[in-house]
Amino acid sequence: SHRLPDVTGFDQQVVVVCSQGYASSLAADSLHDLGFRQVSDLAGGYQGWLAWVQSDPAAPQETIPA
Repeated sequence: SHRLPDVTGFDQQVVVVCSQGYASSLAADSLHDLGFRQVSDLAGGYQGWLAWVQSDPAAPQETIPA
């Protein structure tokens, strides 16, 4: 099983990711409202990231799922 490290403090960097970017932006805003200072979300979500790596030859091609 895969597990991400626990967030242990309000200064720890957190990046929230969802499929298309909308839910993660809401979650990031909520975490910021709770006091987390280094919160962001992946613009466009996983689908946006996937489109980028598939279309940009400079993108790290070893990260593209099969």
